[in-house]
Amino acid sequence: MFKYIYNSFYDSVIYDDRYKFILEGLFNTLIIALFAVFIGFIIGIIIAIIRHNHDTNGKLKVLNRIVVWYVNIVRGTPVLLQLMIIYYVIFKSSDISVVIVGILAFGLNSGAYVSEIIRSGLNAIDKGQMEAGLALGFNYAKTMRYIIMPQGVRNVLPALGNEFITLIKETSTGAYIGIMELTKASDIIASRTYDYFFPLIMIACIYLVITLGLTNLVNKMEVKLFNAKC
Repeated sequence: MFKYIYNSFYDSVIYDDRYKFILEGLFNTLIIALFAVFIGFIIGIIIAIIRHNHDTNGKLKVLNRIVVWYVNIVRGTPVLLQLMIIYYVIFKSSDISVVIVGILAFGLNSGAYVSEIIRSGLNAIDKGQMEAGLALGFNYAKTMRYIIMPQGVRNVLPALGNEFITLIKETSTGAYIGIMELTKASDIIASRTYDYFFPLIMIACIYLVITLGLTNLVNKMEVKLFNAKC
């Protein structure tokens, strides 16, 4: 029994350096997730500020309407559909790397969700904070920069961590456009060995280790933030 398991593992992972597919898939998965969450964070902050400014001062009406449509469209359609539109329609005639396409697609998708997370953090700040900043002679921009935004982002850091965890798992849809990520790696190995057990189990374990590790970090972050508030 043990010999059979070892031989199956060897044929699936070790033979012909098939483990390199998994290493490449892991690298691409992490690269896509890291850059996408960075893009999503930048987009999310910009959208959250635009919407907060509109709700507070009634300004930026056109921009507010545009970003509201953006958020609604992104949140109302599957990420896989967005990925396919960007790859097969927008970049159809270009030679752009599929990894870059994945970064852009997942970054744009993440931006919509991050914007709502940050906006909820900003809305949770007492309105007196804004009034106090304006009373001290700060304009809206400086009040947001020095008073509101630091508190709002700190309040939602755990939620942003959970968004990153979700994003790592969502990168598995990149296999549909040929991105060599973890799920695609397991599919390639299985297509050569006709054995799906070890490739799929290994990929599941890798995802589990990553997500559980990040979940642990997020939980520790929540405890530190709670203690800091107390």
